[in-house]
Amino acid sequence: MEERWSTEHVLSLAPDAASRKAAGKLSTSAPWSAAGTDGGAVWGECRGSGSTPYRTVVELATPAYRCSCPSRKFPCKHALGLLLLWSGSPGAVPDGAEPADWAADWLKERQERSEQRAERAPAPVDPAAARRRAEKRSARVAAGAAELRLRLADRVRHGLADRSTAGPWEEVAARMVDAQAPGLATRVRELDAVPQHGLLEEYAMLHLLATAATRLDELPAPLAATVRARVGYTTDTAELLAGPTVRDRWQVLGSRTSPMDGGADERLTTRRLWLRGAKTGRQALLIAFGRPGQAPELALPTGQVVEAELAFHPGTRPLRAALGTRYGAPEAAPAGAPPGLTVAEAVAGYGSAVADDPWLDAWPTVLDEVVPVLSPEGWHLTDGRHTVPVHRAAVTEAALWRLAAVSTGRPLTVFGEHGHRGFAPVTAWDGDGRPIGLTTS
Repeated sequence: MEERWSTEHVLSLAPDAASRKAAGKLSTSAPWSAAGTDGGAVWGECRGSGSTPYRTVVELATPAYRCSCPSRKFPCKHALGLLLLWSGSPGAVPDGAEPADWAADWLKERQERSEQRAERAPAPVDPAAARRRAEKRSARVAAGAAELRLRLADRVRHGLADRSTAGPWEEVAARMVDAQAPGLATRVRELDAVPQHGLLEEYAMLHLLATAATRLDELPAPLAATVRARVGYTTDTAELLAGPTVRDRWQVLGSRTSPMDGGADERLTTRRLWLRGAKTGRQALLIAFGRPGQAPELALPTGQVVEAELAFHPGTRPLRAALGTRYGAPEAAPAGAPPGLTVAEAVAGYGSAVADDPWLDAWPTVLDEVVPVLSPEGWHLTDGRHTVPVHRAAVTEAALWRLAAVSTGRPLTVFGEHGHRGFAPVTAWDGDGRPIGLTTS
């Protein structure tokens, strides 16, 4: 049976702040009737302005949503309100109920479509045509990377202090898009926002990546895979899942949903979920995207454990993974916070990761027995012996004050990403060992 989610997890599914606010008004039993859950789905009818109530059903495993309202947001406020009611008022959404006919029909249709997709044979692939496309793209990427190296050298030759004559990097980024190297394009766009004192470092790292992109055939296979991913090559999920997978009981350490980096439409969102295997101890990062007005479908409650197979993207330090077969619904993790590291161990761990992947900005890390401290220099986390600064650009002020409120001056366990810019907290465990999400957007 699906464990009832926390309020933070429900709100993390919302496509925008307006949906979260509207859902709060529908989180009481007053507008709802015929609500129930069988452990795998939640359903109910919500009274609206019309004569017919809106019929809302949520399939919890994916999750997936269906509502008869005309909203184009996904999930809509009714689905979110129903989930909040289910989360906070068990008596209003009783367990063990039989789905209403309209809810059962939709759930059955979803199951049948899933089975049909599983049985559908993939379209045949012409190996020769695929090879020609790959060779053509490789040539374009190599040419774009070579041009980028020249542009960087020109900027250094003319001097870093004067940006007025150089112009913005957007035109160079567009050239990288034309060269089918979107990863290079994203890093180039970020150069205009880099402070003067960090510009040479960014130029050097980008030059190193561009050089590696022109010499992929000379690199060891894991490093070549890392460079390809950084440049912007993608790996088909079905192809990944057909290869080796890692089955484990994966604990969800945290999640963050935010506007997608780059792209033509900034309204797109990306959700990152960080997992750690109970048996293997491996770290994993799942990434899901949502279209405008829709939250990403993939959602796993922080602090829970799901037994599943993951397929990792190739690289020198595999982290990003695709979620494969699940074996049952998510369950509550063992009581208490997960084991963590000292600040010194975290710094050493990130250093080891960077040795494998020089372009790695941060590495998922659990810090143990740290206290958040606000000093004149800004926020820090300290374990009494060593201190790490908070990466302020990645964390809201509200999230940091929430972390301080959870701590109340006492040491606690914090999960986040640790990198050269500092530590970005995502989840904290309170004195009772309960996970507290530090961000919902």
